[in-house]
Amino acid sequence: MTGNVNIHPEVDHGVKPGAADFAGGVLSCACTDRPVKVRVEGNVAHNHVCGCTKCWKPAGANFSMVAVAPVGKVSVLENGDKLKVVDPSALIQRHACVACGVHMHGPVEREHPLQGLSFVHPERFGKPGYAAPEFAAFVSSIIEAGAPKSQMGAVRARLKELGLEPYDCLAPGLMDYIAEWTAKKTGKFVE
Repeated sequence: MTGNVNIHPEVDHGVKPGAADFAGGVLSCACTDRPVKVRVEGNVAHNHVCGCTKCWKPAGANFSMVAVAPVGKVSVLENGDKLKVVDPSALIQRHACVACGVHMHGPVEREHPLQGLSFVHPERFGKPGYAAPEFAAFVSSIIEAGAPKSQMGAVRARLKELGLEPYDCLAPGLMDYIAEWTAKKTGKFVE
């Protein structure tokens, strides 16, 4: 058992199943004074834990938990004046609270297979029921954030125990979707 490996607080004690009728809700940043609030209408998709160094992670977590929702289903409700894009040159325009640092939404605005989607951290709903995480992405990247290379075997074993297949990119279905989009753009797609 590799239960002592820290992944993310929402999965460290087991992955909670999502509810088929989850209707969305309001994400809140970590501020106690004027928290940023973002509404997500409907459930999220492609929820996963991510080891990249760009995603916001709660204190002590090796991975973030991140999912997507259609841009048209994501809206800032309160205190949007506290949001600032972390890296304007990045594909994902991560809007973070300047006071607490939590990334509240990250639309993909330029031409890309994920254009029209916004990345969100579903644990910020503060209530259960959102789609459960399905896989782990960019696992090796936790080394870039300071995780010891010697622990990677234990990290991958723990992810598998949790039912989160570890990948050093995205899950195969998403990678196929991106490749199909690219092939269609270049006229090389074959069904």
